[in-house]
Amino acid sequence: MLKNITKLNKYKDQDPENEYHEEYQYLNLIKELLQEGSLELGRNGNTFVGIGSAMHFSLANNKIPILTTKKTAWKTCLKELLWFVKGQTSNTILNEQNVHIWDGNSSREFLNSRNLHSYEPNDLGPIYGFQWRHFNAHYTNASADYNSQGIDQLKEIIEQLKDPKQRNSRRLIVSAWNPCQLDQMALPPCHVLFQFHVINTNKLVCTMYQRSVDEICGSPFNIASYSFLTHLIAKHCDLEAHEFIYYMGNCHIYETHIKEAEEQLTRNPYEFPTLEIVNKRENIDDYEVSDFKLHNYVHHPAIKVEMVV
Repeated sequence: MLKNITKLNKYKDQDPENEYHEEYQYLNLIKELLQEGSLELGRNGNTFVGIGSAMHFSLANNKIPILTTKKTAWKTCLKELLWFVKGQTSNTILNEQNVHIWDGNSSREFLNSRNLHSYEPNDLGPIYGFQWRHFNAHYTNASADYNSQGIDQLKEIIEQLKDPKQRNSRRLIVSAWNPCQLDQMALPPCHVLFQFHVINTNKLVCTMYQRSVDEICGSPFNIASYSFLTHLIAKHCDLEAHEFIYYMGNCHIYETHIKEAEEQLTRNPYEFPTLEIVNKRENIDDYEVSDFKLHNYVHHPAIKVEMVV
C-alpha cells in the first residue's frame, strides 16, 4: 500500500563498524513503518502505523541515549521533565523558559475543541505531572495549590527505592492514565505508565509504556526524557542508572513527516553522550537544568519537523 503513495528512497545500510549501535533500533523502526506500515486516518491526519515495538537502551557508565542522527533539543526536553516532576500544569512556566512544545495544545482554540471552555489559555489541566504528584486530586486551575492533595506517586516510589527492604518491589509504578480525569486534560497522556526495577542490589531499570507514539516528533524526546528521569532517580536514591526499556503501542509516522524521516535514514549514528548530575538535592522538586551536564554530544544537523496537534 505504501509504495503506491510515495516512492521510498534507498536507505543507507547500517555502518558495518557500528552495526550494534542502539540508535539503529529507532532507525529500523522508522524504515519498517515507511515500508510496511498500514496507512490509517487518525484523529489529526494520515499516518503509517505499526502496532507494538520495544527498544532497550543502556544507561550504564553514565551513558544517555540522546539520538544523534539529528540534533535533539535536550535542554527543552529536560525542562519539560522537571516541569512534570514538580507537578506543574501551566504552559506559561514553560514559555518563560523558552519552551513552546505545548503551545498548540494550550491555545484557546484547542482547549475549546476539548470542551475546556473554563480554562484560561496555557492551562493544560491535570496532565502528566499532576497525576505523578497529585493523582486524582480535584483540579481547579493551573495556579491553585495542590500541596498534600491526591496521591503523590513519585514521592512514594522514591521512598521505596531509598529503602533496601522495599526497592525490589514489583509495584514501583507511576500511572499518568487516570480515566476519572481524562476529559479535564488538554491532551490525554501518550506515555501512560512507567515502572522502576532494582537488580543486582543497586542497578536501576526503568520500563515505560506509551500508548501512542509520534515516531518522528515525539519518540526522540520520550527516549531522552525517561533516560534523564532514570538517571535523576538513580542519583537521588543512591542507585546506579542501568537501563531504559521503551514499550510502544501505536507506532506511527505522519504522512506530512515522510520527507524528514527519509532524510534521517540517510545518516549513521554517532556514539551516545554521557550525563553528569553535579548536585544531589534534598528534595526531588529542587533539581534545576544547571544540575545536569551533558558530555560529548556529537550529532548530525537538526531536521525541522512541525508537530501535528
